[in-house]
Amino acid sequence: MTATDGRPGGVPSRGATGTYGPGTAVSRDELGDRVFTVPNALSVLRLLGVPLFLWLLLGPHADGWAVVVLAVSGVTDWADGKLARALGQSSKLGALLDPAADRLYIVATLVAFVLRDVVPLWVVAVLIGRELVLGVTLLILRRAGWPPLQVHYLGKAATFLLLYAFPLLLLADSDGPVATVARPVAYALTTWGGALYVLAGVLYVVQAVGLIRGARFARDAP
Repeated sequence: MTATDGRPGGVPSRGATGTYGPGTAVSRDELGDRVFTVPNALSVLRLLGVPLFLWLLLGPHADGWAVVVLAVSGVTDWADGKLARALGQSSKLGALLDPAADRLYIVATLVAFVLRDVVPLWVVAVLIGRELVLGVTLLILRRAGWPPLQVHYLGKAATFLLLYAFPLLLLADSDGPVATVARPVAYALTTWGGALYVLAGVLYVVQAVGLIRGARFARDAP
């Protein structure tokens, strides 16, 4: 048995926070279909910055400009969410573009850092492995009839920490007094951000497993 919105029958709808329950928050699939909005334009701008960011890091090694691109990405990440709520322009496309841009920046930065020996390979393997696990989880959710879950607040906090840690890691990789000051802060933010990033991924998988099991229970119940 299925609900009228295509969800397995007997399973509650999901709120905008990514949790399921009797709340009245709007789920991602209930957002508007608008494409040409200010928040979406900012998200596209962030996505276009990813190849530029990679080229600056791996081509001319223009770390200063790479930090500028990363800073602009952080500002637009904050602004698109604020504008979406203030202007009433939340959309399905925006809900997909925002986390996609975050993850692309993180993966692109990690790959560049490994190629430049800024961070050890095992750190990158753990964080990219997290993305692979989430990708498989999303496919399983889709197959079970569920939309992608909303980004958990822990995931947002982890992304915030990592996007601030990355430019500091670049500074720490150089010589001089600035690098000496930046190094412990960069390592601390990377450690905290990485731990929260993995924890948010674990919570996402646990929530997805709970939804799928609940749907099966509801379907098999008399």
